[in-house]
Amino acid sequence: MKQLLIMVFALNIFSGALAQDFQGIATYKTKRRLDVKLDSTQMNSEMHQRMIAMLKKRFEKTYILSFNREASIYKEDEVLEAPQTGGIRMMVISSQGSDILYKNIKEHRYTSQNEVIGKIFLIKDELKKLDWTLTSEVKNIGDYTCYKATTKRMVAIVENRMRINGDRDMYDDTDEEPQMKEVEVMAWYTPQIPVSSGPARYYGLPGLILEVNDGEETIVCSKIVLNPDKKVAIKEPHKGKEINQEDFETIVEKKMEEQRNRFQNNRNQNGNHLQFRIGG
Repeated sequence: MKQLLIMVFALNIFSGALAQDFQGIATYKTKRRLDVKLDSTQMNSEMHQRMIAMLKKRFEKTYILSFNREASIYKEDEVLEAPQTGGIRMMVISSQGSDILYKNIKEHRYTSQNEVIGKIFLIKDELKKLDWTLTSEVKNIGDYTCYKATTKRMVAIVENRMRINGDRDMYDDTDEEPQMKEVEVMAWYTPQIPVSSGPARYYGLPGLILEVNDGEETIVCSKIVLNPDKKVAIKEPHKGKEINQEDFETIVEKKMEEQRNRFQNNRNQNGNHLQFRIGG
């Protein structure tokens, strides 16, 4: 009996060690639906198509999620962007995106490192609990069997309008405060990878989330490596001014207003400028 108890105790220790060491790397591709209204009598069809192509490329990115059972790091795959041509310069400001996003599922918190107009912020806050509804709907993503889950969340809806005036200056023409709207989020998770994490700030399902769609943005996993030979480094970011999410969103709104006023007050400068705001 004593030997049996020792064996059970040893198995429990071994199982705990396996759970702690379980880790992986998932690659995600993002794509955003664009509904941009261009109000201009001077923008020809070729320029219009080029603007839309630039915007689509700007939001089609690759992200890497490094995870274990307790925490994860989510950040954009580092690639060199081709220089923009044709005198058009584009600026995108968001209060929801992250340069580096650390999620601690066990402690229900996150740390997001963001750079806004040359200044680095370190946003620390609680992970919002997502009220998921599990369904029996199934589909395969790669080699994994996935199940559908849905939830609701509030997002800021901003109508994006751009225009070009006679001085060939392009700027955001939206001054209204963003309106909040409830949207349905659809996710596909796989119990074959027993971690409660996923891309961006999504988490809380009984398996790794491989796909998310909120009606505006789609995030899909394209590659998974489980327990790689080289240990996955999951280190919480520490660089930047520490702040909470609400205060950071206030700062972003202020910076956006400053940039909008600057573009509008400098219409005689060379080149075109595009400021594109993403709500959420």
